Amino acid sequence: MAFKRYNIENLEIISAGAEGKAVAKQDGLTIFVPYAVPGDFVDVEIYKRKHGYAEANLLAIRSPSLDRVVPPCGHFGVCGGCKWQMLSYDKQLAFKQKQVEDNFKHLGKFEFPELKPIIGSEKQYYYRNKLEYTFSTMKWLSYEDLRRYEDGEFYEQRCLGFHVPGMFDKVLDIEHCWLQAAPSNDIRLFCREYAMDHDLAFYNPREQTGLLRNIIIRSASTGDLMLVVVITDFNSEVEAMLTAIGERFPEITSLVYVVNTKMNDAIFDLPFHLFKGQDYIMEEMEGLKFKVGPKSFYQTNSEQAYNLYKVVRDFAAIQPDEVVYDLFTGTGTIANFVAHQAKRVVGIEYVDAAVADAKINSAQNNINNTEFLVGDMAKIFTDSFIKKHGKPDVIISDPPRAGMHPNVIDQLLKLEVPRIVYVSCNPATQARDLTLLNEKYRVTAVQPVDMFPHTQHVENVVRLDLR
Repeated sequence: MAFKRYNIENLEIISAGAEGKAVAKQDGLTIFVPYAVPGDFVDVEIYKRKHGYAEANLLAIRSPSLDRVVPPCGHFGVCGGCKWQMLSYDKQLAFKQKQVEDNFKHLGKFEFPELKPIIGSEKQYYYRNKLEYTFSTMKWLSYEDLRRYEDGEFYEQRCLGFHVPGMFDKVLDIEHCWLQAAPSNDIRLFCREYAMDHDLAFYNPREQTGLLRNIIIRSASTGDLMLVVVITDFNSEVEAMLTAIGERFPEITSLVYVVNTKMNDAIFDLPFHLFKGQDYIMEEMEGLKFKVGPKSFYQTNSEQAYNLYKVVRDFAAIQPDEVVYDLFTGTGTIANFVAHQAKRVVGIEYVDAAVADAKINSAQNNINNTEFLVGDMAKIFTDSFIKKHGKPDVIISDPPRAGMHPNVIDQLLKLEVPRIVYVSCNPATQARDLTLLNEKYRVTAVQPVDMFPHTQHVENVVRLDLR
């Protein structure tokens, strides 16, 4: 039997929960409500109910919370990218701090000191250095658009924007995004208008046809700018478009294209072709220069990345005679950032291109005490590896959201290094790993950092000392 939806009126929102949703409770039932703010009294529609919890749609706000603010973005509520824009930034930080503490308390089995106050982002808007947009012939339609369509009016089906959450084939046409500084919006709008004016084929995700698939815009604090255009074929039409983009935006220092004929959007296994300029942009941090290529990982909030790395460096407390291992090193940003304090730094990363960039970053900064190696951390981080490259005195680990593989945890327990600094973008998996490490390590410092304002995501840095 299909679930019968029902409404609840004047429901009090009491907290912020997972995935950016707010939390309410009624008769022992926990209710998750998107776009609500703690302190709101709202009307909701329950559309899914399981044992002990329910999912709801927000219908109306009866009484707004004092912490509710007006979202500046005209796409708020549909885009899904900045789910907390309606919540004051101070409260966002408070909930992120609480998120780390709750994960440690409820998911972890270890003692930890009082958390240091979360480091907020000085920029709450235009803080990202990378955005990806999708060309599509399947534009998401508002209720007004649908009515016009049903009345027989023409509507433009082509668009360039973000995928609507939960809909692989629907793309929201973006007029202005508050996440990336100028000229990001102008570049996207120009690409869309040029393609429409010249009748270039936008991609259809269902039929898997069309010429234009994606654009990726990367910017740097140095002023460098990269545009990657993803297409299904490089022809004269694409060449003319890229030429026009380069002429309209001479500030683009790296204009690159990728031919992707696959059924998925993954492009990192494909060759990138330079059309104009150089095949990288340069980022700078504390006098160090970092090469960022089209495949490179770099923290998407450059200014907060600097604050994050300073915390890592302080927690690591590296001495001149110490060997440091930087696990999941990426392009070696942290490794190079701390190298001047150490005797030697060994970075490990599974992406070949990232390791190549890490080596270049060391060379161009005249850093001669780093070594970067390619390999799957779960397989390469072994006794023989330690024997070959020397036992570390300090380990820095910045794993993906899934956390560290059990093999890595086992090796850390075996090594018994004096200090570990664990950087995480997922406090839940971090709490799991810290519980496993608790056998030999105690948590001595915890520092949350907000890398992504207006989202529920939080970065967290933990220092562990050998018992």
